[in-house]
Amino acid sequence: MPHPHRPLLVAVLPALLSAAACSGAAAPQDATTSASASASASAPAAEAGRPFAVTPVHAFTEPWAMTFLPDGRLLVTEKRGQLQLYDLRAGKATEIAGVPAVAYGGQGGLGDVVLHPDFANNKVVYLSYAEPGDGDRRGAAVARATLALNAAGGGALQDLKVIWRQAPKVSGQGHYGHRIAFDRAGKLWISSSERQKFDPAQDMTSNLGKIVRLNDDGSVPADNPFAARGGVASQIWSLGHRNVLGIAFDAQGRLWAQEMGPRGGDELNLIERGANYGWPIVSNGDHYDGRDIPDHATGPQFAAPKVSWNPVISPAGLMIYSGSLFPDWKGNAFIGGLSSRSLVRIEFDGSNAKEAARYDMGQRIREVEQGPDGALWLLEDGKDGGGRLLRLTPAA
Repeated sequence: MPHPHRPLLVAVLPALLSAAACSGAAAPQDATTSASASASASAPAAEAGRPFAVTPVHAFTEPWAMTFLPDGRLLVTEKRGQLQLYDLRAGKATEIAGVPAVAYGGQGGLGDVVLHPDFANNKVVYLSYAEPGDGDRRGAAVARATLALNAAGGGALQDLKVIWRQAPKVSGQGHYGHRIAFDRAGKLWISSSERQKFDPAQDMTSNLGKIVRLNDDGSVPADNPFAARGGVASQIWSLGHRNVLGIAFDAQGRLWAQEMGPRGGDELNLIERGANYGWPIVSNGDHYDGRDIPDHATGPQFAAPKVSWNPVISPAGLMIYSGSLFPDWKGNAFIGGLSSRSLVRIEFDGSNAKEAARYDMGQRIREVEQGPDGALWLLEDGKDGGGRLLRLTPAA
């Protein structure tokens, strides 16, 4: 199924892309890429080894996440703290005002963006970001706001309210996680990584190293597995996570999450109620200094990954495909690879999974989304060049 928080428009996007291709819009001024600001009217041929054509659409500065609006425009977060509204028809990006201040640096900055399930009526959007604290302390936060667009093609966030924070804020600039998604019942899910602090992932007085489940206003559902404990424990759905950078629901409503392991041991996990995924007690990887970590097989009390990678792929962004443009891939998952500079395709067999293919993209891939017409949309990370928005379609 598509992301419940990302409304799909089957008819709108092809017309917008066709109009953009005919508009003659100038290429964006970015020395790191020659991407056109408009998509080609006809799909180019696929490069060797890739069963799709890649059309560069626009270049952004360190993009992190994206979501389509009902009118076919695209919201894109940039890590330094900008929220861009990209108009496919005009080939133009306009900055949205009212974004909260972010703690930019390392892995920190502006993160995910999703729409409320009833966005068409309430215009509510959700943002995650690294939030400054006292001294050098930082932590992930999630805020909701009303997106007020104007006739000039811009807009602002209004009535912004922070509804969740990592607790506690800690020093360092790594492992925020802060991916967010809605399930089909309207519950809000947040990945809260362990901030490179290890032990908090097993500490129920902290929400670090956890996957969190909330109501859409940030309150705690009464049926959460640890609700009776109160405090931050009541937010927790699962624990023992390291750095979760992608969460998505499949057609059966199951939640899948991928996370970066240490040296070796990246994981794709099926997230189950109250389960403990073992970090930092077990992992199929090792510490960066070479010290061994017991494998998952040594700790049967911990939920083991459905897929693990060694060498790593450095997973970022997760999407489960439900479209018809690539009919053979319906129900497959797609993961962006950072260090692997790849797009990884996952096939499922019930509650089991396996890597089916890996496509070389030549750049670090931060985000993967399904477009309104069933195309695959990617964001390059932009850390060492790139930063482009890419549209993937069947080859001509």
